[in-house]
Amino acid sequence: MGRYNSYIGYFRATYGERLQKVVIDAGFTCPNRDGRVATGGCTYCDNAAFHPGYSTPGIPIYKQIDEGITFHRVRYRKAEKFLAYFQPYSNTYAPLDRLRRIYEEALSHPLVAGIVIGTRPDCVDDAILDYLASLAEKHIVIIEYGIESCHDRTLARINRGHTFADAVRAVEMTASRGIRQGAHFIFGLPGENIADMMEYTEAINRLPLHSVKFHQLQIVKGTAMEKEFASHPDDFVTFSLDGYLDFMTDILERLRPDLYIERIAGEVPPRFVNSTPWGLIRNAELIRLLENRLEERDTWQGRLLGKKPAL
Repeated sequence: MGRYNSYIGYFRATYGERLQKVVIDAGFTCPNRDGRVATGGCTYCDNAAFHPGYSTPGIPIYKQIDEGITFHRVRYRKAEKFLAYFQPYSNTYAPLDRLRRIYEEALSHPLVAGIVIGTRPDCVDDAILDYLASLAEKHIVIIEYGIESCHDRTLARINRGHTFADAVRAVEMTASRGIRQGAHFIFGLPGENIADMMEYTEAINRLPLHSVKFHQLQIVKGTAMEKEFASHPDDFVTFSLDGYLDFMTDILERLRPDLYIERIAGEVPPRFVNSTPWGLIRNAELIRLLENRLEERDTWQGRLLGKKPAL
């Protein structure tokens, strides 16, 4: 058994194989873009920086899946089943009838075992969650909430347009229906220090989550955050690779051992950023380095559960 609870390990143990995600762009937007709660979107966001070229809005869902499977089979030759991953923007932000058409088209593909839906905590309601619970009776259904921070001052500063209380409400509503769910958090957002980021562990441990995904902040060209970083660099904690490995180890030590860890860092293609301080290191290598760091410190996920860090 490893020193932390791997999400890939969960799928292999549960389904006997890796289920590869295929990213789908179904043409959604977000309520902090279209004016419902704000405009401009999240200050760090450029969706083109993190979703592949084969997923293009306007192309039928079924065709995007076919092209995504072809793309991934170059790397994962033994992959037999796939998860349609609705990733860009807020993928429950539409009338229920439209959501039904989109999700059910994806699930009709013979190689799709289920769907993963990336969305915001303020873009679900009882009707949507009831429908997703009905789908989950026959298919794999996972909701991935972008929470990003547990601090309301940060959420306001990055123009999220929702509060942490909104996230708690959505996660609890989802858990009450037995739907598997994960959450996404970003380390290094403006105005947060290491102590602020360590507080995420307490907040996460209280939430009925199945998995969690962490990214380090990457400053993407052309975003509002690029301008903010240039004007106020002292408001940002930036991690060296070695420092991030130690920080992630500190985080893992304080997380519930039953939580599955889906990602520990993000990858943005170099053309979207002004610098690559960690070089061109890939996630597989980061995972290997983290596992080595956990072994060096003879520690594991949950070892210091409930204990405050000495900062």
